[in-house]
Amino acid sequence: MTSSALERDILTIALPKGRILKDAAGLFRAAGVDFSQIFQDKRKLISETLAEGLRFMIVRSQDVPTYVEYGAADLGIAGCDVLLEQDLDLYEPLDLQIGKCRMMIAEPAELAGVESPANWTHMKVASKYPNITTRYFQEKGVQVEIIKLYGSIELAPLLGLSDRIVDLVETGETLKKNGLVEVETMMEISSKLVCNRASLKMKPKRIKGLVERLARAVEQEG
Repeated sequence: MTSSALERDILTIALPKGRILKDAAGLFRAAGVDFSQIFQDKRKLISETLAEGLRFMIVRSQDVPTYVEYGAADLGIAGCDVLLEQDLDLYEPLDLQIGKCRMMIAEPAELAGVESPANWTHMKVASKYPNITTRYFQEKGVQVEIIKLYGSIELAPLLGLSDRIVDLVETGETLKKNGLVEVETMMEISSKLVCNRASLKMKPKRIKGLVERLARAVEQEG
């Protein structure tokens, strides 16, 4: 096989840094994929498993859908929060059931019980997810001013920057420590396998085979 033919046969997979990467590693191992090179050098952003014909690239979670949509990667793993926020044209063949958490509306504890969500009319909301937040409140008929932040969202209502926040919650401990309480669950979050639509047409057998192996791994992992 020529080098160009070999290159065409390689599947490039974009993986997010952090906790999801570790969870994804467990699934790939369960699917029989050698994942050891990924953790040998944390500074190396691209690793290849030539026996499997796989190339892994490690990027920020928010960048995974972009790499996949533009074809720099054939496949990727992204949280459905990122996918819904960016709303890109990607095929989503499999929910991997990892990275589970909730997207919540939270408010200062002193507001709890004072104003019912059913009576909300307008408010300022801080969030890393302006598009999801805007759509959600529009559907509820609530006028909302979005304040986009990239971190430490919990500080916004404590310092008077916003009335409430929209953020991801796993255990709720961070909210409690900062005097906030959960008000409403907007959606359940998990990470999905996403695919470039052109890659699906050009490499259907390779992609289908990997998806099936990962689907069995997800089922085995429960």
